[in-house]
Amino acid sequence: MKKPIIAGNTITIPSDAEYLTDVDVFIEGILRGWGVDESTLADIAISVSELVNNAIHHGNKLAADKNVFVTISREHNIARIAVKDQGMGFDPTRVADPLAEENILHDAGRGIFIINALMDKVDVDATDNGTTVTITKTFT
Repeated sequence: MKKPIIAGNTITIPSDAEYLTDVDVFIEGILRGWGVDESTLADIAISVSELVNNAIHHGNKLAADKNVFVTISREHNIARIAVKDQGMGFDPTRVADPLAEENILHDAGRGIFIINALMDKVDVDATDNGTTVTITKTFT
């Protein structure tokens, strides 16, 4: 696969950061169609971008034969987005605390921390066949 594929409420992209913009346009278009306010939309967009970037780099390790799947759904005024990679799994308890003194000056490692701060709920389902991170956010 060399280009994004959109099927209903899912976009599938190759493991290449070049396609982050395609995911942003897809997600933001749906959220705007739902009437999501710009502040909430920005929080979701930042979170999804971070998750997709992590899936590409850390999950799939930029493997050309692996994809990232992003699915968006709505239940009343709750947006739910699932980002799935095809990597070897991810244990969120092993992520270093970015606020710990020994990590405070590191350039990386803040993504999950930021996502947890911006979203109402973050669920991680890690298996040997990939990780799915599902985020939810209430909108008005």
